[in-house]
Amino acid sequence: MKKKILTTLSLVMMLSVMLAGCGGSEKPSETTGNTSPSEASQTTASENDNNSDDEDVPSAEGSELITYFGDNGPSFVMHLEDNSTAEAIAGYVGTTEWRLPVYSYDESDVMEYYDIPRRYEIPDNSVRVTEAHAGDVFYSDPNRIVLYYHDAEIDEEYTKVGTFEATEEFVSAVENNPVLEGWGNQIVVICSAE
Repeated sequence: MKKKILTTLSLVMMLSVMLAGCGGSEKPSETTGNTSPSEASQTTASENDNNSDDEDVPSAEGSELITYFGDNGPSFVMHLEDNSTAEAIAGYVGTTEWRLPVYSYDESDVMEYYDIPRRYEIPDNSVRVTEAHAGDVFYSDPNRIVLYYHDAEIDEEYTKVGTFEATEEFVSAVENNPVLEGWGNQIVVICSAE
């Protein structure tokens, strides 16, 4: 009985969060999907922008997205790269906010990742990346956003899609993002800056 009440309460909380908008001083929150990992720099814009058959991908005019680390966390601006991958992500986020669970590899202290629901078709323009700076945001095929919040030497196939200003406040927000009660994951919310 207690488990059923907690489950119901958790669903009510999630639904109320879904009804909130993403703009102004309101906190964002439409849930786009609760995916799990099992479901789920040295690049330049010219290297990344080589996919031309993205007809079903919505386009976006904006060059920034707003990101919240936690439902009630502070907001930070992600400055987008000029490539088709970043444009597709911005286009989809422009139609519905993304509320995604946060994961990391082996309790990494330099990066975390967010699985995007597979219904979104995002072009992959990956190149070999050997260095990530704090605030770098990459797309990793299939449908994963990877954020480095500390500098790291890496050897990955990524498409750079954006950058955050890696201030102390930003790093602290990422590191201290609370686990959503009743859900077991941290949450990141990505929405349009417009």
